[in-house]
Amino acid sequence: MSPAGQQILDHLARVERLRLARADDPAQTERVQAVKAYQARRFERGYADLLADARYCRAARFFLDELYGPQEFAARDAQFARIVPALVRMFPDEIVRTVAALARLHALSEDLDDTMARQLDAPAIDAAVYRALWQRTGRAQDRQAQIDLTIQIGEALDHYTRSHFLRGALRMMRQPARAAGLGELQRFLEVGFETFGSMKGAQTFLGTVRQREEALANALFDGGAITSATTSSGTAPMDPFAALGQLP
Repeated sequence: MSPAGQQILDHLARVERLRLARADDPAQTERVQAVKAYQARRFERGYADLLADARYCRAARFFLDELYGPQEFAARDAQFARIVPALVRMFPDEIVRTVAALARLHALSEDLDDTMARQLDAPAIDAAVYRALWQRTGRAQDRQAQIDLTIQIGEALDHYTRSHFLRGALRMMRQPARAAGLGELQRFLEVGFETFGSMKGAQTFLGTVRQREEALANALFDGGAITSATTSSGTAPMDPFAALGQLP
């Protein structure tokens, strides 16, 4: 097993341990779902401009559905865990490393969501509660790592769209991947390729995501004054807490 392949298995095992622990604690399961649902709503609100933009809407939706969404990824995780040896053998090393980063992001996000949920007294979450949850975790560095991994995966997908070799390899992998049980991974990669390829360059999009996520993280952990800043895409000034507001 390659180092990247073993990393994928280790990250998926970490997620499975968290999932099994929650299976014996329905209250924690409810709290985790509340955290995930709130974070998905804050992403939709914080990126409403990009979700409505013809150039960036597909990428924003991809991030929401594939990286920030509240849905359960148990089926995808189980498939990934079964096919890691085939993944390492059949896909180019660059793609395997990207899948390893995706697995690490998934495990870190599940761990942070679980930690935040354990600080939650009731499923109802508003901006003040969300801020308090993050501060109680005391894991500002992990939140930064979460942002960095998200951007890293986006940059990798953007890079792949400019590589004729990788694009050709992915097309050739379609039938063999499905036959080997890699259909969900193939779907993720193809959607990512199509999404980032349609932007004709993701630098502005990814810069905006990093800027907004880091501004919010700094405000959440520092507890300082909230300031506005023009985003790198030239959109209207953004309040770091504007994505929280009075969400339902």
